[in-house]
Amino acid sequence: MVKRPSALFYVILVPLLAVFVFPYAWMLFNSFRTTADIYAYPPVLTAHLTLENFRAVFKETPFLRYTANSVAVTAGAVLLGLVLGLPAAYGIARSGRGGLAVWVLVWRMFPGISFLVPWFVAYRVLGLLDTYTGLVAAHLVITVPLITWVMLAFFEDVPVEIEEAARIDGCSPLGVFLRVALPLVRPGVLSASMLGVVFTWNHFLFPLILAGDRTKTLPVVVYNFMTFEELKLGGVFASAVLIVLPIVVGVLAGQKHFVSGLTAGGLKG
Repeated sequence: MVKRPSALFYVILVPLLAVFVFPYAWMLFNSFRTTADIYAYPPVLTAHLTLENFRAVFKETPFLRYTANSVAVTAGAVLLGLVLGLPAAYGIARSGRGGLAVWVLVWRMFPGISFLVPWFVAYRVLGLLDTYTGLVAAHLVITVPLITWVMLAFFEDVPVEIEEAARIDGCSPLGVFLRVALPLVRPGVLSASMLGVVFTWNHFLFPLILAGDRTKTLPVVVYNFMTFEELKLGGVFASAVLIVLPIVVGVLAGQKHFVSGLTAGGLKG
């Protein structure tokens, strides 16, 4: 018999959800309002709704080109992050060197702005400014440590006996990794990939500094509505909604696999 949550559970849950949901609901509501209504004080909740802010996003910015850039950079950073992060996590898990995992976490915790000055100087010399290669390489600072840290626990859950049996049957170390270990941690790979997509898609600082007009990504669209003369909040809210929408749809569509990947072990008996 499944035990129903108590009233106290909902008393605690509802305020917590309200804190997290309210900013997104307010952003969505304001994206359909005029600038005058947004700035009105006290707030006008019965304002006239309009699509003008969304029209301004597509009219005043190359939104579709920025979307294509975001897709290219996110796909490259996540795929290359998997290529580098999965073997790293597997190697740390099998070597038993937990200290390396701690250093990976420390590397992930470094603020991105600390990398920008040396990157900008190096990229200018190497000709990597305003290139997809440079942006993908920069975002590896996000995806590689994240994927490595998430996948470490999944590889540790894979029984060593299964890999030893594969080696006895003549499988090479690379074959054991590709044919035995990876299929058993597939839920973890999906979860790590989705997290990498979310963090890379929403990252603002790297494309702002290292990209140019040719390779700017979607988060920079918001910046286009902020000038010294005016802050167009309607365009800011509308562009933010359009940027977040693909991630929300993707997470909702794959939430079952995403949650099970974060909570399940690497091997299910």
